[in-house]
Amino acid sequence: MVAEGGPVGDHVRMSTSGRLKAALAMVPGLEGMVLSPAARERLDAVVDLVVTTAVAGPVDVPAEAAASVEVLVTGWGCPALDAGALAHLPALRLVAHAAGTVRPLVTDALWERGVVVTSAAAANAVPVAEFTFAVIIMAAKDVFAIRDRHREARGLRPVVDHARMGTRGLTIGVVGASSIGCLVLERLCTLEVDVLVADPYLAASEAEAMGARLVDLDHLLGASDLVTLHAPLLDDTRGMIGAGQLARMRDGAWLVNTARGGLVDTDALTAEVVSGRLRAFVDTPDPEPLPSDSPLYDHEGAVLTPHVAGSLGNETTRLGDLAVTEVERFVAGEPPLHPVVRVDMDRIA
Repeated sequence: MVAEGGPVGDHVRMSTSGRLKAALAMVPGLEGMVLSPAARERLDAVVDLVVTTAVAGPVDVPAEAAASVEVLVTGWGCPALDAGALAHLPALRLVAHAAGTVRPLVTDALWERGVVVTSAAAANAVPVAEFTFAVIIMAAKDVFAIRDRHREARGLRPVVDHARMGTRGLTIGVVGASSIGCLVLERLCTLEVDVLVADPYLAASEAEAMGARLVDLDHLLGASDLVTLHAPLLDDTRGMIGAGQLARMRDGAWLVNTARGGLVDTDALTAEVVSGRLRAFVDTPDPEPLPSDSPLYDHEGAVLTPHVAGSLGNETTRLGDLAVTEVERFVAGEPPLHPVVRVDMDRIA
């Protein structure tokens, strides 16, 4: 409803309902992709949006409305919530991020204010895990090479090494028991494979509960037929898969990267693939995209996709659903499902 005294803008609503006031901060127009009609209805049922459409950032909320905003639903493109942004939103109590990582968003000023921060990284983990699991199945079946041979043969049955096809009896190595890594581990339990996991923060009992055996990274690399990366990109994980680590991998093994390209030394990986010793599936290269003359584009031992493992299309509404759930819980006085706390920032993606 419009505040007494006249309109304050085409998309600004001033409410006297007594409910918490909220705003959306993300790439304008993105809210229609992230928030399904049902999610928007749920959001409208528990808070009053002071601006009916998303704004690019907190400082873009009109001043007359910003002073009352206690809930900010953020998404891709929202700038850092620094001291200036927080000064514009003096009543802010909750940031519900309808996307994955909050690293570009959070600042010391936000933590010092005591604002509750939640993330939809758990929702974004679902399509990445699904994608990765599908890649593992197809890589084990040698589908990518068979596709190329079948295209060339035009109907003739391609010659394949049947003895090496399939997942049964393989050893799969999962690097990182992150949100995505855990979902991949869960899916691997449906296969007849041996699963190894390497993660410095994981206990052996936790790995066992997920159907895996905890080992160190060097052991995992040397024992696995396929290695899939799910570690966060941090200062101490950047380049964690270099020439030395790749050299430990079995001849013919696959390296699957749907995490971050910076985890891998691209030059070293390229050399191993071009030599024919290793095979690679890379959704997130470094640099991104790879130079147009990279040998990986055309080599039969490499499969490249343009960063499509994460939420796209109808998958993006899962992010909005979780963010709205966090808002509903906050309004009801319930603890968040997926809080982000300052102490975890050194180890999360």
